[in-house]
Amino acid sequence: MKRLTVSLISVFVMMTSLFLENPVFAQNGPQYEVTVTNLTRDQRFTPVLVASHKPGVSLFTLGQPASPELATLAEEGNTGPLATLLLSLPEVMDVATSPAPPPASNLVDPGESVSVTVDTKGGFDHLSVAAMLIPTNDGFFALNGVEGPKGNKSVEFFSPAYDAGSERNDELCASIPGPGFAECVTDQNPMGDGGGAMVVGDEEEYVHIHAGIHGIGDLNAAERDWRNPVAKITIRRVH
Repeated sequence: MKRLTVSLISVFVMMTSLFLENPVFAQNGPQYEVTVTNLTRDQRFTPVLVASHKPGVSLFTLGQPASPELATLAEEGNTGPLATLLLSLPEVMDVATSPAPPPASNLVDPGESVSVTVDTKGGFDHLSVAAMLIPTNDGFFALNGVEGPKGNKSVEFFSPAYDAGSERNDELCASIPGPGFAECVTDQNPMGDGGGAMVVGDEEEYVHIHAGIHGIGDLNAAERDWRNPVAKITIRRVH
């Protein structure tokens, strides 16, 4: 696993290339605006991925292993591989991602919101949404193929935190990506940046509801833990 601040820089380059190469993005049609609000006390959201697609597309299945692409999002906050996978499917019309760090202010802080707009038309009327929670090892929130609103109406959903089951939850700074964690501040690391080293072994190997932060490593459970839901997702048709 790479540092969040390094792996996410490449997302902008990749998404720009996809935008230019995929003719779907040039089509005019209805759009959905997806607004994600962080409901946690002290977790931040990495860039939020939103996809418009036909019914039947699924980012994951509870109780089954996460795809490598979803695991990358959940471990690194890197939306690139999952975006590429989705855009390779004929059932998917559009994929968009909110701005990535740097700066760190592009992360979605507690109580803050970010909006992402995607194109849709005809049968491409379902949406999926996902982003990583930091600081966690492989925690994320998601919507898994929900139907978009009709007409001028909006719809609202709430997501729990999920665990990709792809990495051991050791709660150590060395294995959690991201900038500026108070628990990670040392003389050698005055900014408190996470390390993002890959943790191999003792992972659950299936997607499940996240058990939260327990203070078994460096993280302060009193600050970092949560009670579900962790995200509010509001979808409205804007065009």
